[in-house]
Amino acid sequence: MMKRSVLVAMMLALVLAGPCQAMEAVKIGMITTLSTKAGYLGEETRDGFQLAIDMEEGRLGGIPVELLVDDDGRKPEKAKQIADRFIKRDGVKILTGIVFSNVAIAVVPKVVRQDVIYVSTNAGPSLLAGKGCHANYFNVAYQNDNPDEVVGKYVSDAGFKNVYLLAPNYPAGKDHLGGFKRYYTGTLAGEVYTKLGQSDYAAEIAALRAAAPDAVYFFLPGGMGINFLKQYTQAELNRTIPVFGPAFSFDERLLQAVKDAAIGVKNGSQWTHDLDFPANHQFVDAFRKAYGRTPTLYASQGYEAARLLGSALKKVNGKVDDLAALRSAIRSADFDSVRGKFAFSANQHPIQNLYIREVVKAEDGTYTNKTLKAVFTDHSNVYVDECKMD
Repeated sequence: MMKRSVLVAMMLALVLAGPCQAMEAVKIGMITTLSTKAGYLGEETRDGFQLAIDMEEGRLGGIPVELLVDDDGRKPEKAKQIADRFIKRDGVKILTGIVFSNVAIAVVPKVVRQDVIYVSTNAGPSLLAGKGCHANYFNVAYQNDNPDEVVGKYVSDAGFKNVYLLAPNYPAGKDHLGGFKRYYTGTLAGEVYTKLGQSDYAAEIAALRAAAPDAVYFFLPGGMGINFLKQYTQAELNRTIPVFGPAFSFDERLLQAVKDAAIGVKNGSQWTHDLDFPANHQFVDAFRKAYGRTPTLYASQGYEAARLLGSALKKVNGKVDDLAALRSAIRSADFDSVRGKFAFSANQHPIQNLYIREVVKAEDGTYTNKTLKAVFTDHSNVYVDECKMD
């Protein structure tokens, strides 16, 4: 007869072995921009996502996760190579993190056709929201047009009637200006598309001055926005022609670079650090403690992607091979959002409130955004009807 001590030891070993096997870490691949002058956008995205993991001590939704991160250098071909490596070598079933829409358009369609889930933390091109939508593609941030639609309405309501538009010549640039024009009722003093990554805007500013608009609306994220705003202020046009834009041109890290040049500027966003929701307070406090700075919109989107995935992983108990169950769990969006209410539209982009914010100088001397009001509530996107999922 087997000794009691041996039997107890065997039973204990079985108990311990079961959970260890069931709790193998789920690999999540993050392709993002960590170099070039736009590199801080990827840093914010990564830091927000990583914060959610750290807050659960290496887990999301109670499931152990391993975050694999690589820099796309803002190059579509490099991003495709990273995606292939994550999927084929590392066995990744969930990808995220791309900042720029041209990179997303190059990567996402191929990825989702390989039975891999892609959750966008930023880029929301109209192509992927409309005719190019897919059941494996989700966007937790916005559809590109959204932050501009809110400003288009605000600018029209404020009485501006002759606005000059400026954006980089790539898919997101066209989406963002298209979003503004959708709700703007005045005339256009000009519509100019610049080179992506451009740093010198002397020619554009000269043409803008000659056009004599009553306002300027521009979408220039990262280093492009820093350079334009500095040069615009040096030309002293900020004294007579007010500027507007989406949040990406006025994020917290960009504002520390341009300083007083941005004070008073109104911009559109789905999020600000001062939104009065419990989940938002928790996120902002934790981010400041972890990184010593106020999170940008990009950081909030990285964090939300992680929280969304955590809610889904919990529902499927970490079993990412059951693609239908994982999709359903993501679609339910059963998490406390930093934006308050959150739900997916039929094309798996957010239904959410959109706000006007104002750039202000804080008491500690830093520059930040303050929420003024919600212009749209429970707002979706215009591409839903174009999306026909299988």
